[in-house]
Amino acid sequence: MGNENDVRKVIEFCLTDAEFKELPNFYHGKVREAYGLPDGRRILIATDRQSAFDKVLAAVPFKGQVLNQTARFWFDQTADICPNHVISYPDPNVAIVKHLNMMPIEMVVRDYLTGSTDTSIWPMYERGERLLYGHKFPDGLKKSQKLPETIITPTTKAEAGFHDAPITAKEIVDQKILTQAQWDEVSKLALAVFARGREIAAKNGLILVDTKYEFGFDPSSGKITLADEIHTPDSSRYWIADTYKAKFEAGANPDSLDKEFLRLWINARCDPYKDPIPEIPAETLIEFSEKYIRLYEHVTGTKFQRASLDTPLRERIKAALKKELPQYFK
Repeated sequence: MGNENDVRKVIEFCLTDAEFKELPNFYHGKVREAYGLPDGRRILIATDRQSAFDKVLAAVPFKGQVLNQTARFWFDQTADICPNHVISYPDPNVAIVKHLNMMPIEMVVRDYLTGSTDTSIWPMYERGERLLYGHKFPDGLKKSQKLPETIITPTTKAEAGFHDAPITAKEIVDQKILTQAQWDEVSKLALAVFARGREIAAKNGLILVDTKYEFGFDPSSGKITLADEIHTPDSSRYWIADTYKAKFEAGANPDSLDKEFLRLWINARCDPYKDPIPEIPAETLIEFSEKYIRLYEHVTGTKFQRASLDTPLRERIKAALKKELPQYFK
């Protein structure tokens, strides 16, 4: 980045607030703003707010656009496999989507024995558990090892303030969360979408390690429909294919492609769970922005088109929404 004025201009360009009083049923999330329209459509706006350690820390230039357009790429690449909730993209940061009756479970698809959270299979396996999510695991497996077959490890979707919990396919059917036919269909769709993602990632030198999908039912047709986001760095784990074998054989963690760089920067300066998190300098936020853009290009294999800095993001988004939804902006 050039001089101080250039840095300031890029930082000021960030979208930190996308609340428009003209639109109904506003919902404020950590990184997204959402609106519910009476006709069953929803508006999702990806801001540049950056969260980590359950806190919003700063704003990273172009991050919202990266997130929205990564999801767009993958929705487009998998639309022939499974319908998705997207209706239109009136702006690089905005998706207008169909309201769905959401399933109360998340479909987590895994190809490798890894993870660090309570619902991940590696910590469970390391503790000596061998029956995970209804799947039997043999002894002698190592961290980051390729699984014999792709598996689904569903979790419940917890209320705010609570954690997702493991659940098995049998429990989902027994508890009447889904019928057997619904489970069979959604699991087939999840595996097929993952296989497409794995294939495209491999062409771009990446391993799609695992991912999370959210599905719902289309109220008008009853069809199972893919929602939320798909194969983004926030919902998926990617490893660099070229270095995976050497890293695995050495017992080291594979080279990953995600937002870990932010967590590492913070962890090097404080204990984020005990200490105040220091303010992130503007130059560092610019550096993070460049990493997100490179990440998008690597994951999708396409060139990122940077939005012009000439028009403030809020103004640009409002103009796009006014054109798409003129009845609300009179």
